[in-house]
Amino acid sequence: MTRIHPLAMVIGAAALVAAMPLAHAQTPPSGALARIAAAGRIRLGYRVDARPFSYRDESGNPAGYSIALCQNIADAVKGSVRNPALTVEWVPVTAPGRFDAVRQGTIDMLCGADTVTLERRGAVAFSIPIFPGGVGVLLRSDAPVRLRDVLSGKGQAFHPTWRASATQVLQARAFSAVTGTTAEKWLTGRIDELKVVTTVVPVPTYQAGVDAVLARRTDALFGERAILLDAARRHAATRDLIVIDRLFSYEPLALALAPNDEPFRLLVDRTLTRFYTSGELTGLYTKWFGEPDESAVSFFRWTTVPD
Repeated sequence: MTRIHPLAMVIGAAALVAAMPLAHAQTPPSGALARIAAAGRIRLGYRVDARPFSYRDESGNPAGYSIALCQNIADAVKGSVRNPALTVEWVPVTAPGRFDAVRQGTIDMLCGADTVTLERRGAVAFSIPIFPGGVGVLLRSDAPVRLRDVLSGKGQAFHPTWRASATQVLQARAFSAVTGTTAEKWLTGRIDELKVVTTVVPVPTYQAGVDAVLARRTDALFGERAILLDAARRHAATRDLIVIDRLFSYEPLALALAPNDEPFRLLVDRTLTRFYTSGELTGLYTKWFGEPDESAVSFFRWTTVPD
């Protein structure tokens, strides 16, 4: 018998609804769609250093999980504005300036690995989630055992003795996170909460953070765990790196859009929903992250919005 992966059935009967022709009437483009139609192009911003979500490959082209999702959305936009020759322009953005690029209209959508937060929603809008993310930590494989134990939560108990011991282990350490990420905000907040005398060393990219750990300039790099896993697996010094099997936070990742533009956001969410329920998601997810486990299946089941 043919085996059907559970991720291909994330929404069950809703997949049938999503596959049906749209029942709503065609309306003239407005907002971003009108701007895109008039310009004859859609400008998609992407991070060049956030593999496996978005990065610049060896040929200089954008690649990754988020890039593939955004390409599907660009195809849907071509149909919506009735211009199959619509140009897709990929615009590299930096971590600190990426949301300003969305808000100011420099790009029409941000294709990366961006966490949905209330603070960010004050400046930009977000699509339905595209990945179940969270903060993880990378360090050298020869890092002190006590540091590894504290970061992995081993021996953690809810009493002052363990907390004092853990705080002592973290003293006088240096930790890094990429500037402008939720990992940086989480890290500085956690250090303030624990009253730990340590150093936070911001880095411009994940690659710079990994290099700092390998060179022993910092003790650990905090960031999106999926990116850390990919970086450690591909690095020439992969044997010298480990990613702790722990999530310090649970953060849905999504695509960022300009605020107050419901027609464009609706098109984006409808395209993502149809992709999730088409069965194509399983192959894309497996390509970049490995076969989805039950928690990933549940995430997409609850994320998908019926049409």
